[in-house]
Amino acid sequence: MHQDEIAALRQKHYNATVIYQRLPNPDLMILRVRPDFPVPPHKPGQYGTLGLGQWEPRAPDCQPEPPTSGEETKLIRRAYSLSCSILDDGGKLLDLTGVDWLEFYIVLVRHSEQGPPALTPRLFMLQEGSRLFLGEKLTGHYTLDPVKPGDTVVFLATGTGEAPHNYMVWELLRRGHQGKILSACCVRYRRDLGYLAVHEALMRRHANYRYVSLTTREAENRGHKVYLQDLVTSGRLEEHLGARLDPATTHVYLCGNPNMIGLPITDKATGAKVFPQPPGLVEILTKRGFQLDQHALKLKGNIHVEEYW
Repeated sequence: MHQDEIAALRQKHYNATVIYQRLPNPDLMILRVRPDFPVPPHKPGQYGTLGLGQWEPRAPDCQPEPPTSGEETKLIRRAYSLSCSILDDGGKLLDLTGVDWLEFYIVLVRHSEQGPPALTPRLFMLQEGSRLFLGEKLTGHYTLDPVKPGDTVVFLATGTGEAPHNYMVWELLRRGHQGKILSACCVRYRRDLGYLAVHEALMRRHANYRYVSLTTREAENRGHKVYLQDLVTSGRLEEHLGARLDPATTHVYLCGNPNMIGLPITDKATGAKVFPQPPGLVEILTKRGFQLDQHALKLKGNIHVEEYW
């Protein structure tokens, strides 16, 4: 495809600009994007859509794509939760009043059993000043709406699944939340904790906030990996929290690996809800008296799950 054709496609489809990019490691990116339009109203925890053209270059060392004859002008889109760096450069809570950008937290998917990753290898070729597509609607049920001022709030995530949790932590601290707040994230290596320094600073500044990080592939974890499910069943999460996981006063937010979450599926023969095995956090928490949200029935529980995965 000629450069003038590519320029015309970019002009036609792109409506936002990269204004900030930081790579905590080569496969992890914090991205701030300024749309050409006013930032849409939204709530912490919700998500938007990013997109790039099929014509854009891909990062090296990624699973190769097959020939795409006839699809060169296609726009590739994917939903990403809004993230937040929580603190400004001076170490104070960010003032997002009138801010004209949105933040995203993205991992580079180099290989996939479902086929060559289409979008993230292209996103990782972006630089500050690059243009891209940003959906004009920000949406999602994964918000702080059910949380009361004195409730305990627990955020459990894998990898970049902590993106919406960061934004919700910022909101809770901004509004002076009185209850305990704990955020835990499980990753492969310590370098995959893109916001670790921020969370460490938050713990020093806010007595009601705790951050717990778990790594599964560091040398010291060989033979005794600890996952988020183990953190809950062993009682260690309650030790970090300094309180019991009481369904009457606790909200738990889950975002990330579907195996960690463990949503029940409907048995086609009986219609019964069946949990996957080994148990995920939804089953573990349900057995302790927690209730999963049921959006189809408009029933709010105290286990909240991001559902665009």
